[in-house]
Amino acid sequence: MAKDQNSEAAKKVADAEKASKKKAGKNGDRPNIFVRAAKAIAKFFKDLKGETKKIVWPNAKTVLKNTGIVLAVVLIIGAGIWLVDWGLSEGINAVLGIEIGAEETTTEAAAETTIAAAQETEAATTTTAAATEAASEAE
Repeated sequence: MAKDQNSEAAKKVADAEKASKKKAGKNGDRPNIFVRAAKAIAKFFKDLKGETKKIVWPNAKTVLKNTGIVLAVVLIIGAGIWLVDWGLSEGINAVLGIEIGAEETTTEAAAETTIAAAQETEAATTTTAAATEAASEAE
């Protein structure tokens, strides 16, 4: 047991010495920020070149096939959304009792009522003017 404790203690001391040497080495051996930045940029572009070589570009047939699939899916989903929207609109209109053509009918009826009221007002004004003129002549 004593040997195990001595060896464990020796390992801890050795680890502590290594750690202190690493700390001292990092601060003293570290190049300035511009050198480190230049190395990092060079490494980035080297890695970029390597990754670019790994790209596999599809041929024209594959691109056209995939484009057709995407367009077909977009059309199908668009039609589905349109149907759901139309169905919900019709359902809400049925529940609320609103007719889509009712707005046009109501607008036309309001216009006719306004025209009739204007004609009645004009007729009343003409009758009043005639009565006033007759009253003036009678005097």
